[in-house]
Amino acid sequence: MRVRNALISVWDKRGLEEFARGLADLGVQLFSSGGTARFLREKGIPVKEVSELTGFPELLDGRVKTLHPAIHAGILARRDLPSHLNTLKEKGIPTIDLVAVNLYPFVETISRTGATLEEALENIDIGGPAMVRAAAKNYRDVIVVVRPERYAEILGELRERGDLSEEKRLELAVEAFAHTSSYDSSIQSYLAALTSRSGFPPFLGLSYRKLSDLRYGQNPHQRGSLYVETPAWGIASARLHQGRELSFNNLMDLDAALEVLREFEETTAVVIKHTNPCGVASDPEVREAYVKARECDPISAFGGVVGINRKVDGGTAEEITSTFIEAVVAPSYDAEALEVMKKKANMRVLELPSFESRARYRFRQISGGLLVEEEDSLLLRPEELRVVTERKPTAEEMEQLLFAWKVVKHVKSNAIVVARDKQAVGVGAGQTSRVDSTEIALRKAGPRARGAVLASDAFFPFPDSVQKAAEAGITAIIQPGGSIRDQESVNEANRHGMAMVFTGVRHFKH
Repeated sequence: MRVRNALISVWDKRGLEEFARGLADLGVQLFSSGGTARFLREKGIPVKEVSELTGFPELLDGRVKTLHPAIHAGILARRDLPSHLNTLKEKGIPTIDLVAVNLYPFVETISRTGATLEEALENIDIGGPAMVRAAAKNYRDVIVVVRPERYAEILGELRERGDLSEEKRLELAVEAFAHTSSYDSSIQSYLAALTSRSGFPPFLGLSYRKLSDLRYGQNPHQRGSLYVETPAWGIASARLHQGRELSFNNLMDLDAALEVLREFEETTAVVIKHTNPCGVASDPEVREAYVKARECDPISAFGGVVGINRKVDGGTAEEITSTFIEAVVAPSYDAEALEVMKKKANMRVLELPSFESRARYRFRQISGGLLVEEEDSLLLRPEELRVVTERKPTAEEMEQLLFAWKVVKHVKSNAIVVARDKQAVGVGAGQTSRVDSTEIALRKAGPRARGAVLASDAFFPFPDSVQKAAEAGITAIIQPGGSIRDQESVNEANRHGMAMVFTGVRHFKH
């Protein structure tokens, strides 16, 4: 079916000149409105205003342009129904065979710092979605294109074959409905956040764009893909300098690394294994921070993922490449570091200038539903802690306790972290018994536990873990408190001259 008339109305004008000129060269009559029409005329491309179809000028400062029967009849008429074509002929309405539309930048507007409700409302497109949906509904007769990335492909097929296959038309229609669905979801979510007293809207609309297929999911027999928010941020937007294609598990671990590093302002490195930090350390020197993080548990660090919150230099790169590391993420790398890392060609090296999180909620799918919770972004200051033992922690112990508390927040429950000198030296993660996690953390710490501190993500149900910590040489403990047997744990700490502080805050991570 030859394309005779095309309606073009786009906010995003990437690739528009080439696409429109190509259509015009094929003899297609272009119709457009407002800024798109001006753009085409400035480029010397012949175009007619949509007002020539509708017989009406733009109304209400451009709010009403394409909401007219002459537009929608030309799009929705079925070419296989003589009654539809006869109606168009009687009313003098031409068929519209191609609709190229993308919508007002609502998401970009609300993502801008300081954006007002009025600005958001003015960037809710009305006529655009209506045309896109009409064209997508009638895809057998109308080509609909909402992504500039498709222009060259469509133009190429029209030049070669004069038409698109029905399969391709359906593919474009699916993209079009996804485009309007995503758009409406973003509007609904934004407005719901303004009206919902609980912070959780009665209906949840999520909008993500497919960025790429992954080699597989968590295991080779599972397919996987990466979808991103618009505009993209976080690990999904990181620049890949080198290495093999990122896997599902790489991305999970890299994101876990970012979560840990967001807790620290000082120079800090983390090693992640199976989404758990198996090493975290802070040090003024980037190289030392990484070495200390790796040395927490060198065996677990093998094949792990590394995150560093400072520019990586050549010396740090040498340390990273001295063992097997799957992937590294940092804000930047100097030229020497990138050169050093080339000797590990398969290692993924990612650059992410900002570790800032834009997430408001966390999601977890269950069968038949979706669990939604706020981000666990609560941080504590020393004055908010409650000393419950006879001995108060020293200033040095308090500094180490706060370090350990930041780390344990990101370890899977039941979680125990042993730390000293701003270095995690033992991590017990994901055990079904807290005493098991304590034993693992203390065993990994070994002699380093003597004089160290210990953090627990939740209360101790019995004093046995406190006893084991004391026997290993731990001098201070930080934990939420809240057990009916709290006093037994406090008594055990007092018996060994340990300091213990309660946070009143639990950090389960399932």
